[in-house]
Amino acid sequence: MRPGPRPRSPGRRLGHLIGAYGLLALAALLFLVFSLALPDTFPTLDNISAVLSNQAIPALLALGAMIPIVTAKFDLSIGYGLGLAHVMTMQLIAVDAWPWPLACLVVVVGGAVVGVFNGVVVEFAKIDSFIATLGTGSILYALTGWITNGARIVPGPQGLPPAFTDLYDSRFLGLPVPAFYVLALTAVLWLFLERLPLGRYLYVIGSNPRAAALVGIPTRRYVIYAFAGSGLIVGIAGVLLAAQQRIGNPSVGLDYLLPAFVGALLGSTAIKPGRANALGTLIAVVILAIGLAGIGQLGAQFWVTPLFNGATLLIAVGMAGYAARRQLRRRRTEPPGTRRDMTEVTS
Repeated sequence: MRPGPRPRSPGRRLGHLIGAYGLLALAALLFLVFSLALPDTFPTLDNISAVLSNQAIPALLALGAMIPIVTAKFDLSIGYGLGLAHVMTMQLIAVDAWPWPLACLVVVVGGAVVGVFNGVVVEFAKIDSFIATLGTGSILYALTGWITNGARIVPGPQGLPPAFTDLYDSRFLGLPVPAFYVLALTAVLWLFLERLPLGRYLYVIGSNPRAAALVGIPTRRYVIYAFAGSGLIVGIAGVLLAAQQRIGNPSVGLDYLLPAFVGALLGSTAIKPGRANALGTLIAVVILAIGLAGIGQLGAQFWVTPLFNGATLLIAVGMAGYAARRQLRRRRTEPPGTRRDMTEVTS
């Protein structure tokens, strides 16, 4: 008979609560501080709506970047992929006069195909994910330049179809509809990663790929699935970026790369400390959105935004590493009867 799990001491329970919900408390604290500093502008519905609208695409991209991180891989091509998806949407709708639903579908499917290609290069060519996706990202950037010839794509006098721009500009329950896209994607990823076998397989591959292979998990296939999911979300974000900006800017995607990884890595320190997860990523993006909106309204110089993103990335990487090491130490000190058996994961 297996011994039952040892009850946690009050100190360990407090540490677990701080680790799991500390970022959520920090988000509430930041909102309170900026609301007190800017009582006439920051806590208003107009400001909240603007923040939700402006940060929807970075949030989607952070959720997309999180999926390969679950498998201990990194997709550095997401910024370049976002730029290509964005200009391809504008090219097909504004220049080639495609029906906008068909153009959006082609772009989203194309994003998934790029993700599959990334996964194949990483798994079958055995190239480190940093190098592989940086190389494919450079190719995507070259394709973006070839399509646009380095110039912006501007719609003609008739503009873009209103139904297409409404994908980003419409509202629901008084809030911008892109915020609901983010919530829906977070819910879908939470379901896949936390409640379905696919998510358990991805987490096992990320924590111990050799053990995953020994218990029969086809690691190559599932890593490719992870990159495909990331590419699919990048395609969706590119479509929404085109609906938001209404012009094709060949260099716009690179601005979203750093915030996406900040959100994904910082999110691995919340809710499920030590591993990437959808709810933690959403909370991390909320913190970034509140911080950027607050310092912007306080009149910060233009260079403060990249300083904020860079410093937060360093903090996020450090916190994520600490959370992962803390989780590993806790597992090593648990009695054998409380450890999760690998066979349970694959059942």
